[in-house]
Amino acid sequence: MLLIFGFFIYMMMKASGGSKGGGPFSVGKSKAKLLGEDQIKVTLDDVAGVDEAKEEVGEIVDFLREPQKYEKIGGKIPKGVLMVGPPGTGKTLLARAIAGEAKVPFFSISGSDFVEMFVGVGASRVRDMFEQAKKKAPCLVFIDEIDAVGRHRGAGMGGGNDEREQTLNQMLVEMDGFADNEGVIVIAATNRPDVLDKALLRPGRFDRQVTVGLPTVKGREAILAVHIKNITTGDDIRPDWIARGTPGFSGAELANLVNEAALFAAREAKDKVSMSDFEKAKDKILMGSERRSMAMTEKEKLLTAYHEAGHAIIGRLMPEHDPVYKKMMDLLVAKAAEG
Repeated sequence: MLLIFGFFIYMMMKASGGSKGGGPFSVGKSKAKLLGEDQIKVTLDDVAGVDEAKEEVGEIVDFLREPQKYEKIGGKIPKGVLMVGPPGTGKTLLARAIAGEAKVPFFSISGSDFVEMFVGVGASRVRDMFEQAKKKAPCLVFIDEIDAVGRHRGAGMGGGNDEREQTLNQMLVEMDGFADNEGVIVIAATNRPDVLDKALLRPGRFDRQVTVGLPTVKGREAILAVHIKNITTGDDIRPDWIARGTPGFSGAELANLVNEAALFAAREAKDKVSMSDFEKAKDKILMGSERRSMAMTEKEKLLTAYHEAGHAIIGRLMPEHDPVYKKMMDLLVAKAAEG
């Protein structure tokens, strides 16, 4: 029994960061990271490719700056904003930009940080986080991947699910308990809005939903312009061409594309990044690294050339088809061999 009790105390101290002075009774303290208003250097001008979402959240900045303007005529400031969109589209960046634009403190936490192995820990962390936020009001609280804690109640079985439901219940209570003039706005992000509990989405909690989707070709061009200015480029760089050749890329993938292009240029000891480096980077991202061990025979190359030429001819003849971007036979990758 003593061994079991000792192990239990050790696990509590480990979960609470006891080695850093947290102590075994700090297990219920919030894990939210706080950035002061002077620590956030990002503003809405630094966010590109999601103009519609920026317009929708721009009003939140005004709420935080001048809440009295809305309160004096009886208006109620929204308590929560849910950002919905695929991974890598800039939901976290947009939330930070709102705080940076409004110059207010910014609390950030992941939904998975609330739930631990001990019953009641998640609910305690929710209470502690909102208590801290009220002391720093006006401020923003950002919960990333809220679906980790906000799923439909009763959707599973077992103690872990009970703990998650207790955490969700406490979050619902805290958001209901905001006074109208608290000045605390909760922003949450998810790419799975379909699994969220309906009670979380009702007006009075998350009043607004903002879709942060994949960027259009113009959006991709704007995002590329933001990242390209951080590298040394040649005169042949055409962000508009790169944007046309990257349909379906998210903001994070475009940032990775620019970085990969810079790495290709550095490997070849170039002084500047050229369009050929971007082409190599895109091919690597889309098709993987070159595999010389899978080199085709001359006959296989000829058959593949006939096959791909058919695609190119049909694409050229169909007026609404995407333009033929380029032809290549030198990049012998696994996918080309399989296709």
